[in-house]
Amino acid sequence: MVNFLIFGPPGSGKGTQSVRLAEKFNLKHLSTGDMLRAEIAAGTELGKKMSSIMSKGELVPDEVVIELIAKKIDSTKGSAGFLFDGFPRTVAQTVELEKMLNKRKMKIDSMLVLEVDHDELVKRLVLRADQSGRPDDKDPKVIENRIEVYKEKTEPIITYCRERGIYQPVNGMGSIDDIFKRLSKHMKELI
Repeated sequence: MVNFLIFGPPGSGKGTQSVRLAEKFNLKHLSTGDMLRAEIAAGTELGKKMSSIMSKGELVPDEVVIELIAKKIDSTKGSAGFLFDGFPRTVAQTVELEKMLNKRKMKIDSMLVLEVDHDELVKRLVLRADQSGRPDDKDPKVIENRIEVYKEKTEPIITYCRERGIYQPVNGMGSIDDIFKRLSKHMKELI
C-alpha cells in the first residue's frame, strides 16, 4: 500500500485534485471533513461523540480523528493505498498518524505540496465562493486569516516531512489538467 498526503494552502486545489488522483491510482480518498460529517449523519457512537464536541464550537481531538481514520483504513479492501486530504494539520497530528500507520505496517510514502502564488489563491477562493456558494470564501479578511492559519499551523509539517525525505513540492499554477499531470507524474514513481 502506498500512502500520500496532499497539501497546499486554501484554494490550492487539494480537494479537486484528490478526487481525480484517487480514482486514477485506485487510492482511497480520505477527507477527514467528509468522514466526520458521515459519522455524525450515520449516528454512530463516534459520530455522537464528535457531534457533541463540534456543537460547542470545539475542535475534534486528534485521538478521535486518528481513531476515525484507523477505522476507515481497517475497513477498506482492494485499494492500492490512501490519499489523505485535509489531515494532518499539525506536526503533532502527523506524528500520531505515523504511529497509527506503523502499527498496521504502513507509512506515509510522500507528501505532495501544491505551491500556488498568494494572488492566485485569493482569486481561486473568490471564484469558488461564486460557484459553490461558500460565503466565507468571499470575505478578504477570512481568506487572509485562513492562509495565515495554514502558514502558522500546517506549513511546519513540510519541514518535518522534508527531514524524512518524503516532501515533494508540486507547481500548483495553471489549469486543473496541467496540475493533475504534474501530480500524477510524481505519484507514478511510487505506485
